Amino acid sequence: MGPSGSGKSTFINILIGQEVASVGHELQSHTAHIQHFTLTHPDYPNRRIVIIDTPGFDDTSVDDREILRRIAVWLARSYDANMRLAGIIYLHEITQPRMLGTSRKNLDLFAKLCGPEAIRNVILITTKWSDLPRHDVGEARESQLKAEHWKHMVDMGSRIHRFDGKQRSARRIVNYILAKEPLDALQIQTELVNIGELLAETEAGRTLRFTLQELLKMQKVMSTNLRRGVEEDISMHEKVFENEEKIRVTLKQIKELNIPLSRKIIRFLGFV
Repeated sequence: MGPSGSGKSTFINILIGQEVASVGHELQSHTAHIQHFTLTHPDYPNRRIVIIDTPGFDDTSVDDREILRRIAVWLARSYDANMRLAGIIYLHEITQPRMLGTSRKNLDLFAKLCGPEAIRNVILITTKWSDLPRHDVGEARESQLKAEHWKHMVDMGSRIHRFDGKQRSARRIVNYILAKEPLDALQIQTELVNIGELLAETEAGRTLRFTLQELLKMQKVMSTNLRRGVEEDISMHEKVFENEEKIRVTLKQIKELNIPLSRKIIRFLGFV
């Protein structure tokens, strides 16, 4: 898992040793559906390993609600099929100078999907080190991730690794996961399958509500600044317009999450 463009599909291709996952090279998100690939690992010849490639929550063509639904459906079906989840790889491109708003939301949703019990089986991966102008720049950003954005997850047992773009590096990451005790279920699997909660009432669904609150706060501040003549320029008006559009999209996502249980089951079966 990870934001769009973080190198999820590239990681899978290098791990398997051939191009099985489609990789995007434009600004638009490329992976729009859940994809899975079977891997024969030389160190675990008797073990069937399935690698899952998921869309990022900041996908340019599919909204967060739909991505959340697709991941939830796949997880629920795998849980019903008695598939045991070995671990979760979260990828983050080290070339990002700071943690953007979309990346923070992506990470928040990811953490809520996993739940506290699964955090110890999460590997936080930094990618695209070769794209940095200097290695020390990446080390400084990695230290900031450890001390701030990833601190909570690291404190709960997650581990941080670097992916250098080579198969040996990818296998070392997977080996670390396979050496750990498999998970019984992610939090969203437990909530959807065992408890039967609606998606809007899961932790991941509540994160969308928090996003709306933050957007509304931001809109209030920007509107106040415009009335007072602070930064009254074209760019500020554009920011207000963009934020209004984000509010409309988030409201639509939350509204569509709140669907009756019968309709949810129909959607799970793929009839809608």
